[in-house]
Amino acid sequence: MHIDELETPALVIDLDIMEANLQRVASYAKSHGLRLRPHTKTHKIPALGRRQIELGAAGLTVAKTTEAEVMLRAEPPTLLVAYPVLGKTKLDRLTRVAQQTPTTVSLDSAEAARGLSEAAQRAGVEVGVLAELDAGLGRVGVTPGPELLALAREIESLPHLRFEGIAFYPGQLKKMDQQGSAAFDAVARLLENACGELQAAGLTPRIVSGGSTPSLFRSHELPYLNEIRPGTYIFNDRNTAFGGGCTLDQCAASILVTVVSTAKHGQAIIDGGSKTFSSDLSAAPGTPSFGHIVDAPEAVFFKMNEEHGYVDLAGTKARIATGSRLRLIPNHICVAMNLHERVHGIRGDQVETTWAVEGRGKLQ
Repeated sequence: MHIDELETPALVIDLDIMEANLQRVASYAKSHGLRLRPHTKTHKIPALGRRQIELGAAGLTVAKTTEAEVMLRAEPPTLLVAYPVLGKTKLDRLTRVAQQTPTTVSLDSAEAARGLSEAAQRAGVEVGVLAELDAGLGRVGVTPGPELLALAREIESLPHLRFEGIAFYPGQLKKMDQQGSAAFDAVARLLENACGELQAAGLTPRIVSGGSTPSLFRSHELPYLNEIRPGTYIFNDRNTAFGGGCTLDQCAASILVTVVSTAKHGQAIIDGGSKTFSSDLSAAPGTPSFGHIVDAPEAVFFKMNEEHGYVDLAGTKARIATGSRLRLIPNHICVAMNLHERVHGIRGDQVETTWAVEGRGKLQ
């Protein structure tokens, strides 16, 4: 099928760019002796999780138990649920996953650890646990020092749990400029102190799991870190490019839209709005926008309704008429993927494959 035959809006993946992204990170992890356990929150497609494993990933990472169930179809050697799991229904579902593949959970409270222990006992399985450390984002995770030591000791004492180490997510690192590098150094110091304290207490972490796509290629500089969990890198997106984690040419995913109206002078309306794109604004300073228009970079995608996208044409000389097709790189690809039932793998102008986004909407 030719790409022009696709109904719009359509999310398309450049297969050559995606494969290059996968190969680049697999080679980086291997060359630095880092376990790669990529986060599948970006692609949500078991076939792509399987490809990551084929390239050497030690397993896959998910956020929710329903995502874990989906990613079992990739036959992962291990699964990491990088999210505290609370509530009997979720925990029983999680232990059924653990009966099918070795499973680890990251958590930051004794309450979550005890609930997991009880569920694992009921199911007759052992579950690995990573104590979640707050590395500066201020979202989840305990503070290094007495809180981290107390949590690690609690995990180690509970039946059917196996203390494996620590997890952290430095999500505050968006751009590796001077300010970002200073924040990165602060994470390194925090990590060194936390792991040193655990070792001194006889709780040496076997796994130190962390990192993110923006700081991905500096992961080897973090002391004790031996596992990375990037997600966005498989496709990349506009905000990752702004942060220096990739270039726009390394963005594999884009959304194909049709211009449905140019009735207002200097403006185009496209057939994709908030039901198609992420609502995340561009991280770049200046005019707010919801995506990079590949065919008209000077045009600005400045506003969305549910089914309509507003594009300011004042700054572009590109000829954009009703019926024109445009490709846009979204600001945040992870959320955009969750809005689409299927995506199309393209090579050049040919549609080579179509995948159902099997993990979309898996929020429990």
